[in-house]
Amino acid sequence: MTANGVYVYAVIRAEMALPADARGVGSPAAQPRPVRQGRVAAVVSEAPPNLRARRRDLLAHQDLLLRLSEQGSVLPMRFGMVAPDEETVRGQLAAGEADHMTALEHLSGAVEVNIKAFPAQDALASLVTQDKKVRRLRDEVRRRPGYEASLRLGEAVAAALQSRAAEAGRRVLSELTPKARAVAQGPEVQGCVLNTSFLVNRSDSDAFRRAAEQFARTNRDRVELRLSGPLPCYSFVSSEGASVLTAGV
Repeated sequence: MTANGVYVYAVIRAEMALPADARGVGSPAAQPRPVRQGRVAAVVSEAPPNLRARRRDLLAHQDLLLRLSEQGSVLPMRFGMVAPDEETVRGQLAAGEADHMTALEHLSGAVEVNIKAFPAQDALASLVTQDKKVRRLRDEVRRRPGYEASLRLGEAVAAALQSRAAEAGRRVLSELTPKARAVAQGPEVQGCVLNTSFLVNRSDSDAFRRAAEQFARTNRDRVELRLSGPLPCYSFVSSEGASVLTAGV
């Protein structure tokens, strides 16, 4: 064990085997290993010194979680979670074993897909055609150009684009929610009218993405959808059910 503690990637079922060529964070990349306790195990490695959110380590963390999720249920940890030693990990696993097992069962066979919705870019032409207020203000600017008129037009355009995107966001949420096992609202993102994660059966994830992409194409004059996934199921693991350590970064 190093003085830096152990880096924790995830909680899994005790019987799950790790990929033989699995690699973790650090340079050189650390070798992940299971720390088993009862019916569950934590996937850990030696924590590198001066751990920071470097791109290489972020990708290594997520890649290992995705590889693990291909073999079974995974309770993923956020990047940078470090415990003092393996005994601490075992103690936390023992204390939360029942909750961990319940969460693993809930996530069985599932992946996360995140959708963010933003006002459509380059949608002014369709907006002028469909929005009477914007069309009226545009005509006023053409007849009587000036700062105040341009300001009113700009504010109206921004508000209309935001409103149209928000309405499309509500519709895509309504359409996709029945295709998911669970839905979790994400934190606010600047300029984003919808930030939602969906818990989707792995076998249905391609069809789910196709449905979202079809909606995006049909509504491209109102909303821009940005899809991410399949992802580890970060948004569907409670802090109580999967916390086995303290934050390291």
